[in-house]
Amino acid sequence: MTMKLSFNTWPYASFPVWLPAYPLEEVIKRIANIGYDGIEIGAASPHAYPPTLTRERRKEIKKVLDHYGLEVSSMLPALSGGPGHNVASPIPEERRHTIEHYKDVIELCAEWGGKTVLYIPGWQVFGTSRKQAWAWSSEALKEISKTASDYDVTLVVEPTPFDSNLVDRCDDAIELMEEVNEPNVKVMFDTHHALYRKEVSTDYVYRMGKDLRHVHISDNDRLAPGQGRGDFVSVISALHEIGYDGYLAMELGFDRRDIEPDYVARQAFEYLKPLIEEVERNSIKNNAAIRS
Repeated sequence: MTMKLSFNTWPYASFPVWLPAYPLEEVIKRIANIGYDGIEIGAASPHAYPPTLTRERRKEIKKVLDHYGLEVSSMLPALSGGPGHNVASPIPEERRHTIEHYKDVIELCAEWGGKTVLYIPGWQVFGTSRKQAWAWSSEALKEISKTASDYDVTLVVEPTPFDSNLVDRCDDAIELMEEVNEPNVKVMFDTHHALYRKEVSTDYVYRMGKDLRHVHISDNDRLAPGQGRGDFVSVISALHEIGYDGYLAMELGFDRRDIEPDYVARQAFEYLKPLIEEVERNSIKNNAAIRS
């Protein structure tokens, strides 16, 4: 079983800061040339905000993806900003707008050959109880999962303590998944958020186990893996141990303008690819030793 590497487009996009900003075709080319298997596309302009994508443009992007042999590993919604896109908002119109945004992202992801869309459970606004915010998010996820099922897309719940206040922990994500109880709703985690909580990333791997369908890789402070205090040797080993063969999506450096996106993309790839290969070589060698 081989883990695959993808790169999230945020460092090349205008989200959440305005710069750097590159056309999606250019980003696809650069990520493919570095050696990535896939691309995780954020649903923000100028890349993939559904309301600003014509049918012709969608087809053009699919041709570029096919030309470079790059899979869409996953897509995720654009959050906050003017629209908000908070499924736990006390404003009914915002909740409805966000649910429809997710459905648009799911359709776009499927059109480009993707099978995974991230579910960010929203955030509790002052004056709203946690119980109510949770209920709104759970109801939204239940509805969105029906559309995702129609497109053969899996939704993965991500705990995001660095940015939000509703689904903070591994167990929160698992609880929401189990409450919704749909076969195409699973979980994921981001090593950046685990490090922020001063938790051990491998604990998330073992705790999520068979329900873990996607992983975000980032060192502390959104640094490339190997540049901070994260133990990615253990993370890769744990993922291999549970039989994980999905994507590791690099979500790096997008929270500031002073970023060299090509540089962090190369840093992450050149650090992680050898780790994956070494773990797989050792596994083959150990299995051979056991058989002999």
